[in-house]
Amino acid sequence: MGLEPLADSTRPLRPTVLVVDDDAGLRESFRLILEDEYEVVDVTSGHQALEVVRAAQVDVVLLDIRLPELDGIDVLGRMKQIDEQVEVILVTAVKTVKTAVAAMKLGAFDYVTKPFEEEELLATIRRALQKRSLEREVVYLRTELARRSGLDDIVGQHPEMQKLFRTISQVAATSSTVLISGESGTGKELVARAIHRMGPRREKPFVAVNPAAISETLVESELFGHEKGAFTGAYQRKPGRFELAQGGTLFLDEIASLKPEMQAKLLRVLQERELERVGGTRAIRLDVRIVAASNVDLRQAVEREAFRADLYYRLNVMPIMVPPLRDRRSDVPLLVDHFIQRYTAELGKRHTTMTPEALAALQEYPWPGNVRELQNVIERAVALVESGPIGLNDLPTDVLLPDHRLRVKQAENLPLKTATDEFERQIVLRVLERVQWNRSEASRILGIHRNSLKVKLKRWGVDVSDDET
Repeated sequence: MGLEPLADSTRPLRPTVLVVDDDAGLRESFRLILEDEYEVVDVTSGHQALEVVRAAQVDVVLLDIRLPELDGIDVLGRMKQIDEQVEVILVTAVKTVKTAVAAMKLGAFDYVTKPFEEEELLATIRRALQKRSLEREVVYLRTELARRSGLDDIVGQHPEMQKLFRTISQVAATSSTVLISGESGTGKELVARAIHRMGPRREKPFVAVNPAAISETLVESELFGHEKGAFTGAYQRKPGRFELAQGGTLFLDEIASLKPEMQAKLLRVLQERELERVGGTRAIRLDVRIVAASNVDLRQAVEREAFRADLYYRLNVMPIMVPPLRDRRSDVPLLVDHFIQRYTAELGKRHTTMTPEALAALQEYPWPGNVRELQNVIERAVALVESGPIGLNDLPTDVLLPDHRLRVKQAENLPLKTATDEFERQIVLRVLERVQWNRSEASRILGIHRNSLKVKLKRWGVDVSDDET
């Protein structure tokens, strides 16, 4: 008994048919009929059949109803528990409605009666294999849809991003509460949506709410809902975001913005898994997965007593950290290409590219606003560029002079001449980069003599060897 390896490894894999029958002559008949098209495994008992299904991939089972120890109907039920997708064709000597109904309820594909016609048997097996193939295709498409809907919007090949992708996939398979940490603009909501779309609740709602963007007096009503007449302006009953997310996922962004009173009420809802609308008295049971996000360190907020420790521990079941863009600058070219494709399509523009000099400037910039800031820069550039690739002239000054904020702060303690010289150096070097270090062209743009530029570069310790023709 068992699945034998193929003798010829170059031979394409064929579907496996498991024959379960205690009649040696019938097993041999099945083998002679099937072995030209299929890999055939035969066993004599239900227990042996279950061992084969546990140990190897079986596509179709020809299962005799009358077996020693375990009858065929019992074996069918156990097989479906092991592998729900295996297709089982019952083989019976007596065709009865009662047997057919019982078999179909347990998931049998069909049944054939003894003695059987060879062509009828082969046609039934082919239909079973076609059904199995279609079911696999559906599973694949659902998985692919989840992947595309989930992770394709999160772009990155940096090791930290690959680690993030693995964590998202692992966390998505659970129903545990998730706490996503990261600076503003890193894409925390994209991570939350990916967790939802790749998880078992993907067919249910994803509801996002940012308490920081809601008036303090309305936060409770927005989260938990209210009854008619609960307060001035409550003209009708309104379900809250928790209720709207029933069966799905509720994303609570900027969770640290909640006031202490609301933190206590949220904690109670998370603990009891039920809520009462504002002005209501009836408890509403909840089936909602909570994904929270914060752009501040909640552990430090707990230490400062600005955030409840018990709420923090309730939320921090599955922690996820999204890295800032400055720590994965190798991903900037991928993100640039991603956003260029998006905005050329959205704005109806011809597809464009970016010059190496402009791309280098983007990679040097520290991106305090993270991916969101880069996205805005690319959207602006695509919208404004008239023809040709996006170049340095199409980028904001803040990006071309990435250290200007820091240097302004440092310059407060510097003599004016020193500070001015530092700013001049930054501007001159950026212009030289833009013209690929053509000093004649740079001198023309800066409005100074070429020899004056050469003196400045020498003073700043920049190579001034004259290699221009």
